[in-house]
Amino acid sequence: MFQSSDFDLEPYAVVDTDRYVNRRFCSWQDLGWRSLLVQRFEHVSQVEEMALPATSDLHLVLTVAGHAEMRTRTTGRWESRRWLPGTLDMTVPGQSAQRGYRSAHPFRTLQVHIPHTTLERVAERLDGRPVDYEQMAAAVAAGDRVVEHTLRSLDTAHAVGDLYAETAAAFLATHLLTRQAVGPEPDSDKSRAHKAITVMRERLADQVTLADIAAEVGLSVFHFIRVFKATTGQTPHRYFTGLRIEEARRLLDDSDLSLDRIAARCGFGSAGSLSTTFLRHIGVRPSAYRNS
Repeated sequence: MFQSSDFDLEPYAVVDTDRYVNRRFCSWQDLGWRSLLVQRFEHVSQVEEMALPATSDLHLVLTVAGHAEMRTRTTGRWESRRWLPGTLDMTVPGQSAQRGYRSAHPFRTLQVHIPHTTLERVAERLDGRPVDYEQMAAAVAAGDRVVEHTLRSLDTAHAVGDLYAETAAAFLATHLLTRQAVGPEPDSDKSRAHKAITVMRERLADQVTLADIAAEVGLSVFHFIRVFKATTGQTPHRYFTGLRIEEARRLLDDSDLSLDRIAARCGFGSAGSLSTTFLRHIGVRPSAYRNS
């Protein structure tokens, strides 16, 4: 376990991380950084339940490869969310959690720890008001392109000194604290359409109606259809079906699952329904596609 008076990493000493991940990169070891901890992990394919300790640092996670059906419990019931490349997550400082997931293919994440000392310094310089980390975590999970792009830049920063890490830590802390203080901007039509796509990707296996998705993004069904088509060039139904067919193709290519199981994972009522829709979109039936 890394030692630093700026970070609160001691609680992780009791976690048997080797059971769950293979660390591919560590900024402390590989770059000598001390102002920010950046790690890249390759995860095992399945974890029934893993305890994550509470620390005072801010912990950001970006999915960089693979898909996982992630279950998380903090204070009450389990909540499920599909993690895809680009999915962001933030652990609330001072809050422990349990997690479990399943992934049928290589699942990799980039994880960044911002030390509590940096957060405290930045918060004091801004206005010193109490920070609503629950609100901050919800905003991050909903998508934050600034955070995502910054994390990706950290993943490609090689042969640079700790000044880079110190600057990045201060920038991330300032961005997150400032955004939390002013609250999220009202969603534009374009952002609502992109949020709808995220909902679709997370709920491919569910029997979701247009009304369900419209409600998720705060629009009437009529307005949602109009906004979505103006943004993507397709109706929500056609786009959602395309995502399901895309996932079915991936499973046909990368797994030996039966057509019945693929149909269930992709939101089709039966293998026959999958076959008919697949033929209409791809030009061949799933069985022929798999054997080609």
